[in-house]
Amino acid sequence: MKKAVPELGGVSIHLEKRIPVAGGLGGGSSNAATILNGVNDLFGLELNNGLLRKMAAALGADVPFFLKGGTQLAAGIGDQLTPISLPAMKSVLLVCPAVEISTVWAYGEVKNFLSGGFGTGNFAAPIEKQLSWESLGKFFENDFESLVFRTYPEIGDLKKRLLNAGAGFASLSGSGSTVFGIFEDNNVAEKTQEQFSAFQTFITHPITQ
Repeated sequence: MKKAVPELGGVSIHLEKRIPVAGGLGGGSSNAATILNGVNDLFGLELNNGLLRKMAAALGADVPFFLKGGTQLAAGIGDQLTPISLPAMKSVLLVCPAVEISTVWAYGEVKNFLSGGFGTGNFAAPIEKQLSWESLGKFFENDFESLVFRTYPEIGDLKKRLLNAGAGFASLSGSGSTVFGIFEDNNVAEKTQEQFSAFQTFITHPITQ
């Protein structure tokens, strides 16, 4: 940002981390995006969205997503974003095992599991026609799961437990280690949370934008 605005002075930032580190929840990336937006607003820099996105992409492939947030379909390396509608998420239960998974390690290793070319298609249209997360499950697969669950089978067990407890959809978050379950009923989510008392857990209620 100082390269774009040389007259920008020093900025002192105190960051209190609440999102678990190395949990696959985008904590560091969302921190970076928040700083870009915050400094731009607080100092009245008036940097346009295009320049902010370019700065964000230079910091990390998923940082541009957090500049705006909401529900977005990502393409390219994650920096080509299109707003998309999904069924409402009433309650999301996050289960965070005491395992820190290095993003660098995960991306390096997953290349050994993926091969061949990948085509593109109109991904958004069929998704937006689905009414529930049960029907949406067939559209989503996290390629990191085969790697992480093989290396840490106890994390794969968490996904099974969430589905057995009534989650409409469950998955590894990013490269892990957090596993999340989407629930239609908050009471069911809270009862399920009690089953994971040995872990750090959160119930979140996504906002509608």
